[in-house]
Amino acid sequence: MKGVVQGMFSCLLIILFTACGTPEKKKVEKADERPNVVILLVDDMGFADLGTYGSEVSTPNINSLASSGVQFLNYHTAATCSPTRSMLLTGVDNHLTGMGNMIEIMADNQFDQPGYEGIMSQGVVTLPALLKDAGYNTYMAGKWHLGKTKESLPKARGFTRSVALMESGADNWEKKSYLPMYDNVHFYEGYEETELPADFFSTDYYIDRVKEYIEADRGDKRKPFFAYVSYQAQHYPHQAPQEYIDKYMEMYNDGWDELRAKRYARQVEKGLMPAGLQLPPNPAARDWNSLSDEEKKVQAKKMAVYAAMLEHLDNSIGNLMTYLEEIGELDNTLIILKSDNGADNNEQDTAFPEWYAENYDLSYESIGLKGNYMNYGPGWAGASSTPLFLFKGSASEGGMRVPFIVSGPGVQQGVATNAFAYVSDVTPTILELAGVEAPAGEFNGRKVKPITGKSMLGFLTGQDQQIHGDGDAVAYELAGSAAVFLDGYKLTKNNPPFGDRSWRLYKPVEDPTESNNLAESEPEVLAKMIAAYEAYSKEVSLIEVPEDYNPVKQVQKNVDRNQKEEITDKVPVTIE
Repeated sequence: MKGVVQGMFSCLLIILFTACGTPEKKKVEKADERPNVVILLVDDMGFADLGTYGSEVSTPNINSLASSGVQFLNYHTAATCSPTRSMLLTGVDNHLTGMGNMIEIMADNQFDQPGYEGIMSQGVVTLPALLKDAGYNTYMAGKWHLGKTKESLPKARGFTRSVALMESGADNWEKKSYLPMYDNVHFYEGYEETELPADFFSTDYYIDRVKEYIEADRGDKRKPFFAYVSYQAQHYPHQAPQEYIDKYMEMYNDGWDELRAKRYARQVEKGLMPAGLQLPPNPAARDWNSLSDEEKKVQAKKMAVYAAMLEHLDNSIGNLMTYLEEIGELDNTLIILKSDNGADNNEQDTAFPEWYAENYDLSYESIGLKGNYMNYGPGWAGASSTPLFLFKGSASEGGMRVPFIVSGPGVQQGVATNAFAYVSDVTPTILELAGVEAPAGEFNGRKVKPITGKSMLGFLTGQDQQIHGDGDAVAYELAGSAAVFLDGYKLTKNNPPFGDRSWRLYKPVEDPTESNNLAESEPEVLAKMIAAYEAYSKEVSLIEVPEDYNPVKQVQKNVDRNQKEEITDKVPVTIE
């Protein structure tokens, strides 16, 4: 039988738990009993934003997934979105998927170079393509951000049914750009551009469409399904229905430092973090007490909207779970929830103030509502990252360590773990669960890169004690910031303004705030990990950004150079 973990207990085969030791249950015979899989990808959600990770925000449905599954405390991902998405859906490093850097912040020397195309390469095969080839229905709804030519649309990369936002983000209430880089945003259903309904709100729309897809393909001869829900929440602009905002309007009047302290206290109480940590400084945030009363009022409402957006997202997840239960599929569905990267401290509106003033209502009264643009800024992003250091874009823990929850058939229940896992591990895990072999260098007549991630299935079911073995280095780079994970150590460096490009060495499980640099005290470990990074750099043909590279200034340059990929009418040359 393909893809089953060696030595795995005999009950966990492709027909999960139908023939061994589970409580008897009346069940309609189905043609294919392999488990369904749902990936819920949240955008820009920080480590401490969910209730089960120490937040005050009401997230009961996500919390229930954690209590019925495995909650990871040491899961890492790329620090920005499209590189994460490419690794998530292929199990291959982002430099080999065409996403060596995000197109929006691509350095001048990286444009038009191999590995930096800004479009997911035909040299990798996607998870949905492999599952579709093995008999699954494959669905996608949400943000794509992996290329905007027709051969790079979700439909061409393995999804049976799909509706997708092509750009890096958009307004949540209407078909409208959130960034001056894009004149327009594009939503595609299959190969055709589509319009949005009058009552559109992104979070609700994506869940409703996935439910429609599942329902459309239900029938006498059941096929399992893979569904990828790629939310716009919690990416800016932060927006939410008024009734959700109202709930949080008085909750954040004490400011971001107080919120960080409260979240950390809950994390310690839950056993998620070691006690006695000194929370790291937030170099981008203003002192809350230096704000005027009017500024505090505005800032408190911004966080209220962010919290409201997150609770609304949790409600949509509950909506999907209820539907799956109603159709008898919840118990046979593996659900994975994760963030694409850490919390975003970006204040993009300050870089292009005229554009935002012209295109959005920026009044206090409209914050979070239709027509308004808002992001919550570095103060609240620091609270979202509690107790970690820095944010999205950095190779520090605040940029790379994010919530990751797995729940479903055969998965251990109520486990919170410090086992290291990485974004490229998701694809091989799902393939093994579905009994699908990874391609051995070829798929449908074309050469493809091998999957480099490790299956988590043995760990999730309780057979294995770790996912990455001793001596198994995992390296990462994006826009000049980089990291290596090896045997409980983390080597990291960051670009200015929050780093100096120097290597630092930490043990992140016991030192999640990255306060104790071990580079001088453990020179042999440092040298070993630098060597691992250099080998990785050569293996993936990494192109380093210039010494004077600044991602914010690069966005401005790329706007000026009019790097606006448009959907072409070109017929797909390769359809997975």
